Amino acid sequence: MTDLDTAALERALNRLPLRFRGPGGVAGIVKDGKVVARRAWGFADMYRRLPMTVETRLPICSISKQFTCALLLDQFGDPATLDENVRDFLPQYRDRLPTVAELCHNQSGLRDYWALTVLHGAYPEAEFRREDALPLIASAKTGHFPAGAHYSYSNGNFRILGEMIERGTGRDIADLLSERLFKPAGMATAVLASDARVPLDGVVGYEGNDDVGFLPADNGVYWFGDAGIAASLDDMLAWECHIDASRNDPDSLYNRISAPAFYADGTPATYAYGLRRDIYNGLTFTGHGGGLRGFSSYRMHVAEERLSVVVIFNHDTSTFTAAAALVDAALGRESQGEALCPEDWDGLWLDEAQGLVVRTVADATGIKLHYGPSSARVTLCCDGVARGQSLSLRKEEGALVMHRESENLSVRAVRLQPVEWADSAPIAGRYRSEELEAYLEIEARDGAAFAVFEGLYGKGPMERMYPLAEDVWIVTSRRAIDAAAPGDWTVLVERDVAGAVTALRVGCWLARGIDYRRAP
Repeated sequence: MTDLDTAALERALNRLPLRFRGPGGVAGIVKDGKVVARRAWGFADMYRRLPMTVETRLPICSISKQFTCALLLDQFGDPATLDENVRDFLPQYRDRLPTVAELCHNQSGLRDYWALTVLHGAYPEAEFRREDALPLIASAKTGHFPAGAHYSYSNGNFRILGEMIERGTGRDIADLLSERLFKPAGMATAVLASDARVPLDGVVGYEGNDDVGFLPADNGVYWFGDAGIAASLDDMLAWECHIDASRNDPDSLYNRISAPAFYADGTPATYAYGLRRDIYNGLTFTGHGGGLRGFSSYRMHVAEERLSVVVIFNHDTSTFTAAAALVDAALGRESQGEALCPEDWDGLWLDEAQGLVVRTVADATGIKLHYGPSSARVTLCCDGVARGQSLSLRKEEGALVMHRESENLSVRAVRLQPVEWADSAPIAGRYRSEELEAYLEIEARDGAAFAVFEGLYGKGPMERMYPLAEDVWIVTSRRAIDAAAPGDWTVLVERDVAGAVTALRVGCWLARGIDYRRAP
């Protein structure tokens, strides 16, 4: 194991407030089972001048998912014992139902229910109650891939797991988390705080940046299973110490949720039980990040070095980058270098199988890939392949070949010819999705196009809509109920033999392949 580089770690901690600018944050490091650094800076509430401290409880966002899975294993042992209960939550599902393990591993194929709230007319600031979730999840008729085939992030997987735990035990999940996980790990103040409208310890989450300023985030979401846990930095460092103390116990909950997992075809999976398994700068780690509007978090555990890092901010920023920088500093390693700006890599492509637009933009630090909810960065290697975290790109005969190792997915996207303008009148009108039992209305206004979605949660706001290529449009969605907005929705236009528009296929990475037919 590598000795701790105390001086480098201190410098990296000092740089955090400048590198990740915002109202406040916390960061801490555990090495060889001991807390070696803990830091808090800024303010939990800038208006009331409430300082951020290591005792301030913050939403840990989707880091909660591993606790949900650990509790499920603790209470039921083999997830397969609950498989017969999945139908209770997906009564209309026509495809093969996912197993409980596939829910835990994000292999269910279920479209993300937070993304679907956009298509069902929800406003970003709308109140989303506990009882609002299950009807949306239950409305699913198909998945966007067969269960077990690929990875796709779906919060609904973990919402179902949370409900299963309560129904199967007859107990409140908050009490179970406290009794079975938090107290044994020494997480003295951690709680399930599902209602985002009631933040703990006076903490406020902020939206914005230094260019436009920071404003308090308006969040009305009720999280349960997929997020909802609030914990202080000291609580999270206690969890990391507990992981280290139980490292040699094969029956410890963290070892059980860290166990290898596989796709249906036998390929090893890089995500399971609410934990990502990945490699950074040559180091194998388990970890997870999270985002709730106004908050972001990441934790990394490098078992071979007995090293853990936790960072949480009360604003949206790249928490993985922050955590990785602390890992590098603690071990005295150089950060991964980036290649010079590649040439001829700007492009617009269509992944026809997924129905999604792919956009590549070269800049001074590499290539930025726009495909998922947030952009990814890759660097060009001497063999002509651009590589990033579990991701590679190469150009091949007018196509972009993308291998997404963490999703067990290979994509061949064809190059599109961009357009500067397209007549929006032919696509204007009202469309209905049988899958969602929801509507999309497109309005053409003097050459511009706007879209509005309507469904379970009413009629949503007007969304901007732009042409990219012939019969390829995007609807932008930069803000949604969930912190990680779906991003651009790709809209593919379908025409009959006479050229009249008859249907649209709408999708984003979180929710793909949704068909809308023109309504009478």
